[in-house]
Amino acid sequence: MQNIILKISSTLLTLPRYVKRLAAVICDILLCVIALWLAYYLRLDEFMSLRGNTFLVTIITITIAIPVFWLFGLYQTMFRYSGKSSIVTISFAIFTYGLLFFSIISIYGISGIPRSIGIIQPLVLFFAITLSRLGVRFLLSEIYQSKETFTSLPNALVYGAGSAGRQLVSSLDNNYEMRVAGFIDDNELLHGQIVQGKTIFSPAYLSQIIPLKEVTHILLALPSISRSKRTEILKKINKHKVIVRTLPSVIDLVEGKVTTSDIRDLEVEDLLDRDTILPNQKLLDKNVNSKVVLVTGAGGSIGSELCRQIIKLNPQKILLLELSEFALYQIRAELEEIKFKLKINDQIKIVPLMGSAQDELRIEEIIKTFKPNTIYHAAAYKHVSIVEENIFEGIKNNVFGTLNTAKIAIANNVSDYVLISSDKAVRPTNIMGATKRLAELCLQALFDDSSKMNKTKLCMVRFGNVLDSSGSVIPKFKKQIRDGGPITLTHEEVTRYFMTIPEAAQLVIQAGAMAYGGDVFVLDMGEPVKIKDLAKKIILLSGLSLKDKNNPDGDVKIDIIGLRPGEKLYEELLLGDDPKETEHPKIKRAEDPLIPWSQLEHHLKKLKGLIQDGKIKETSDFLQKIVKDYKSNGEIVDQIFKEKKNFNLSQSLENTSFKNLDNIRKR
Repeated sequence: MQNIILKISSTLLTLPRYVKRLAAVICDILLCVIALWLAYYLRLDEFMSLRGNTFLVTIITITIAIPVFWLFGLYQTMFRYSGKSSIVTISFAIFTYGLLFFSIISIYGISGIPRSIGIIQPLVLFFAITLSRLGVRFLLSEIYQSKETFTSLPNALVYGAGSAGRQLVSSLDNNYEMRVAGFIDDNELLHGQIVQGKTIFSPAYLSQIIPLKEVTHILLALPSISRSKRTEILKKINKHKVIVRTLPSVIDLVEGKVTTSDIRDLEVEDLLDRDTILPNQKLLDKNVNSKVVLVTGAGGSIGSELCRQIIKLNPQKILLLELSEFALYQIRAELEEIKFKLKINDQIKIVPLMGSAQDELRIEEIIKTFKPNTIYHAAAYKHVSIVEENIFEGIKNNVFGTLNTAKIAIANNVSDYVLISSDKAVRPTNIMGATKRLAELCLQALFDDSSKMNKTKLCMVRFGNVLDSSGSVIPKFKKQIRDGGPITLTHEEVTRYFMTIPEAAQLVIQAGAMAYGGDVFVLDMGEPVKIKDLAKKIILLSGLSLKDKNNPDGDVKIDIIGLRPGEKLYEELLLGDDPKETEHPKIKRAEDPLIPWSQLEHHLKKLKGLIQDGKIKETSDFLQKIVKDYKSNGEIVDQIFKEKKNFNLSQSLENTSFKNLDNIRKR
């Protein structure tokens, strides 16, 4: 029967437009007659034959209805897309028709025809026309589309037979996005049971179920589980060539029903084998709530997330300092949207400020005008290879930009100043890391030098890589996979610490609230992650397989291209071995050696002089003298230095050739 209906609907869909309209007109004529017939029955409790005056009324109803319906566009609508708007149009059309029909019946008073027929028949006709349109929509759209689409849908297993999983299945059944082959659940008591027509299987049978059901997707409907448990489940799934997608955390699903729009791609952050710790609200509020807060580098990965966190903490005013006009525009618009969506205090002022941390006059003008209570300094150049190729700019921004903002903050009695540092500052092997360590030394020395009079608590927060930040390997790997591979890796043994951007930003705010002055805070990043293993996981999460010696027919291979200039195999977070505990379990206080300000100030003046004189080699060498643990692991690759070196070499060769030519001529 279903196949017959499908064939009918398919045939109807292929008919020319004018044929469909003619069929609709004929159908409405029949409905007018049937509605009149039913109206007689409802009024007189008997069926009337449609002849004599009754036939006349039949002609009248058809003569009025069809032109009115045509004028209202009832025959212009594509029935398979009929919805609420179509019902509204039908209502107005029937109302107009009813007025005309009732007026004729009432004015002329046709013998044997009760005037109430002029009211009953339009009402019956309204329901008949509406049901016919909805019925046709179901026939032409729902049955046809669902059958045709359903056969080509990807097969999915829903991992989790709880309320979230059941709601997800209901949503999928109504949206023709995936065909659910069954549930997977770890609860042994549920195995073999049938819920919503789907069997609940044990994860132990995944290897049999996936090929049997031709499963291509596994949907994780486990919003409340811990990260460690999620990692355990994913280890089971990653043995199979399937695409893994998931629902957001339970926090994101507090309200409302689970829908297909809630499904998202599984991110690498879901694989971090550790759970986040709920933030300490007292620490979050301390330096932000009801305060004027300045964020430098507000458009960057960390700076923008700091802004998102800060605006939710009810600051009096948030100052956004950013050099990039576009980035400034974006973060301002996003914060305004957050205010609107979350109905955050409308009194919070968002102040976009263009400028560079290197511009002393601009920084001084901003701080003197707006008088911030707290400064989060996130304006820095962070990409190792880029800074390595632009030594002067890296030093000017990361060192002297930090120095400028800190000095001006001290001079204007800013209460708290927090520097966003990096794990690359620990025993650095590149310019970027060395500049971040030197920036730390500047803050330590400044606070130590003026600690008796200084009202500004200077501190720095050191952490590793954040997931999905600009320049992160993860977006790069994903793009390479989309392009068919290969994934390029600098070294097989490279490891990095990882943390989510929101988690890092929250911890930065909390760390700053615990500062006494001169503090070096280190965030607990968990265990380091081997980048090659990370690449493998991303391949598997994409539903693909690794192409290597053991699997030459795989989808994506990994190419080792060699370490870049300044790149380390392993990153560190501590210079010493005895970090101190704080009131937050994820934040440690490091005890790092400092350089007295009197000595450091002299070094900084010389460093600035070398930059002004354009002495790149001398600048690089002197940076290693200041930052004692800095050991460059390669030659200077600064672009200007390389160009000048090549030019001098070519000039030397040219002069040599001229000399040789002169000697030949003399002979």
